[in-house]
Amino acid sequence: MLPLVLTMGEPAGIGGELALAAWSRRAAGTPRFALIDNPGRLAALAKSLNLDVPIREIDEPCEASDCWATALPVLPIALSATVVAGRPDLRNSGAVVHAIRRAAELVIAGRAAAMVTNPIQKQVLVEAGFKYPGHTEFLAELAGPGARPVMMLACPGLRVVPVTVHLSLRDAIASLDAERIVTAARITHSALQREFGIERPRLAVAGLNPHAGEGGMFGREEIELIDPALVVLRAEGLRMIGPLAGDSMFHLSARAGYDVALCMYHDQALIPLKTIDFERGVNITLGLPFVRTSPDHGTALAIAGTGRASAESLIAALATAAQMARARSGIPA
Repeated sequence: MLPLVLTMGEPAGIGGELALAAWSRRAAGTPRFALIDNPGRLAALAKSLNLDVPIREIDEPCEASDCWATALPVLPIALSATVVAGRPDLRNSGAVVHAIRRAAELVIAGRAAAMVTNPIQKQVLVEAGFKYPGHTEFLAELAGPGARPVMMLACPGLRVVPVTVHLSLRDAIASLDAERIVTAARITHSALQREFGIERPRLAVAGLNPHAGEGGMFGREEIELIDPALVVLRAEGLRMIGPLAGDSMFHLSARAGYDVALCMYHDQALIPLKTIDFERGVNITLGLPFVRTSPDHGTALAIAGTGRASAESLIAALATAAQMARARSGIPA
């Protein structure tokens, strides 16, 4: 299988040191990847952290296999300003966006097996003119017509899908409808079959209101939006469970009864997942013509450059991307 391609992310954040740490653990099974980043800044970062990580510039992801055992393979990118850990610079925003675009182009062209994205500082990018709320929306445009991105977060013991994502709670509720729920469920069901090997996935659906509305006492969204969606999905043969009360569907024995939880808004999905296993959470974008994963945390500017950041989530994201890419290609695990 071709190597993965990993983006730089916010250069003032922890992405660079996570990539260095992930390569340092290659003997433990870190999947091969090519990093889109600035070689000079990586070498300086490795030196400052006392990490013995030789850097090797390459032209194509496939070349990563030749040097993986002895050096971190880097697809070089130029930066417009010197990187200061913890202090994002608008002048480097173009390089951050370019790294994402190039990674997408490489996987779409079949020159890399999958893409993994290091965290970006969204506010800085928006100030520099980036018009997307985050990676997911940008990748949908790069993928072209027909892409229907759905965010899934996964950690050992739980997968969650928020039907609405980067919206205020008020806007999330206003935008929720049966069609949106049906679309998210269909894409999730297909991905669990195709990329995770679950023949008959069980999808648990969270209610929006306390106690899943309690028969309309605490809100009618379950009756008017969620139940009609479940009728459609069950008629198609999908195994749908719910709507369930959001406060009781994430304890250990409840999680054993489903393969993924379909949640109505961002925090309803992410709070339980990050509570259960913050360090090994993985962000996965379903509904794209290529595999994309990311660590499920931010840029951690407060500890950038200190070496204190854990690489567990990035390593999990790399492993998940490799597993999904193998499944898409029909390669045995």
